[in-house]
Parts: sequence; C-alpha cells; structure tokens
Amino acid sequence: MKHGLGLDHFEGRTWRGWHHHVTLVTAAHAFLTLRRLDPKVEAPA
Repeated sequence: MKHGLGLDHFEGRTWRGWHHHVTLVTAAHAFLTLRRLDPKVEAPA
C-alpha cells in the first residue's frame, strides 16, 4: 500500500487530512483486492 497506492505521499498537517488520505488509500486497496479475487474478471494481458 505504501508505494503502489500512495500511502506515503501525504504531506498535510491536519489530523482530518491524514484520516481522509488513509481512508481513500484503504478503500482503493479494498477495491483492488476484491477485483483481484473476483473469478469473473479477466486477467490483464
């Protein structure tokens, strides 16, 4: 998650900004994991 989804790219100063950033990174990670595990989705070429 750190390099692939940009978890280490946060440069803000507020707790709210950090929480927003981490929430979006976590949502992206969940989406990609579910997509990877879905047997109906074709593998990329």
